[in-house]
Amino acid sequence: MHDGCSGKFENGKQVVDKVRMMGFSEGAMPMNISFICDCENEIEMDTFVFKCPHCGMVYGVTPCHAFDPDNIMMAGKDY
Repeated sequence: MHDGCSGKFENGKQVVDKVRMMGFSEGAMPMNISFICDCENEIEMDTFVFKCPHCGMVYGVTPCHAFDPDNIMMAGKDY
């Protein structure tokens, strides 16, 4: 699925599963990242696994990749 910081994920569910497995899902991001959610509301992601307060879409990013918004992946609503 993923090999350290050099690996790649195929989808957001893999990212969220990995971050949860590592125990970092509620960990604070090194810096908050603002972006437009799938529901078209602006949100500010502040944890490695984040649920949109407007629609319930879950996003994830690994600690290794948390500095680049392009690495944030959508896992699905209420995932």
